[in-house]
Amino acid sequence: MNKLLATLIAGLFASGAFAQTTAPAASAPAVVKAEAKADKSTAKAMASEAKVDAKADAKAAKAEAKATEAKTDATADASHKKHKAHAKAAKADSEDKMKAEAKADKVDAKADEETTKTAVKADAKAKKAKIEAGADKAEAKAKTEATEAEGKADIKAAAGK
Repeated sequence: MNKLLATLIAGLFASGAFAQTTAPAASAPAVVKAEAKADKSTAKAMASEAKVDAKADAKAAKAEAKATEAKTDATADASHKKHKAHAKAAKADSEDKMKAEAKADKVDAKADEETTKTAVKADAKAKKAKIEAGADKAEAKAKTEATEAEGKADIKAAAGK
């Protein structure tokens, strides 16, 4: 405990001595004003970027949820069609049984095909939304970086006066 206390006290004195360096010369009022303006515009740009990012994420999540819902609905519809066709085949007379079962198999195949098509289209829409969201995020980031660069340039210009 004593060693720890001694180390902390020595660190306090060392940091106190280190912190007593000479202060830099006062900046010109124009530089201070330019820095404040740059900080303000950068903060505004960052807030705007965060807002765009949130909207883009929400848009992508909504598209993904919609795709999942479409796939679930398509699967349910296909299941209903298959069940109905097989129930009809089961009720058929023994003479027409083979014909009804073949028709039920056709209904199965068609329902599966429709489900697959719906799933592919839904996934494509979701991917497109994700890509657009990524593009929106990239644009917002580029605007923020440009604003930061403009602020730095304004500060340099003010310092040169």
